[in-house]
Amino acid sequence: MSSETMLLLPDLARQIAKVATLEGEFVLRSGQVSERYFDKYSFEGLPHILRPLARAMSELLPPETEIIAGLELGGVPLVTAMSLETGLPAAFVRKEPKSYGTCRAIEGQNLTGRKVVFVEDVISTGGAVADALRLATQEGADVRAVVCAIWRGDGAPAIHAAPELPVYPVFTRSDLETSLGDQANQMETQ
Repeated sequence: MSSETMLLLPDLARQIAKVATLEGEFVLRSGQVSERYFDKYSFEGLPHILRPLARAMSELLPPETEIIAGLELGGVPLVTAMSLETGLPAAFVRKEPKSYGTCRAIEGQNLTGRKVVFVEDVISTGGAVADALRLATQEGADVRAVVCAIWRGDGAPAIHAAPELPVYPVFTRSDLETSLGDQANQMETQ
């Protein structure tokens, strides 16, 4: 990641944490229950956050990437912004093939024989990524990695059902929680 982007990351983490952190009891896609939830739609719809986040995510793409593929639904605005940032073509991965029109699960690009990187918003265990990997592999894609905005899982970033697939997050849950703590400390000292 460029030194310019590295300097912007703490401020970006604070902005994301401020607008996207919800407290309560939330059931995640993985079935896990969490007392803290990062509402991706809160930050993906804000241009002043989406633009620098897309830039940071783009810098994590492996150099051989030919197509970036956003997972439904949260990965779609991210992959679109990253496509604008990088000039790489974007594909859009549905949760399942639609039953009308093209009847495809992956829209926008032909992935056959292409080096693809998935784009996701928040990952805990990677269940959605594993499902997308199955669909993309069926279409002949060479999926190289996953770039995500936030790794909220435990331990090192990894897709449980596909541990060989590298995961490159811009932020971890810890980064955002630290930002929340920093914000609370700043408010107390003011």
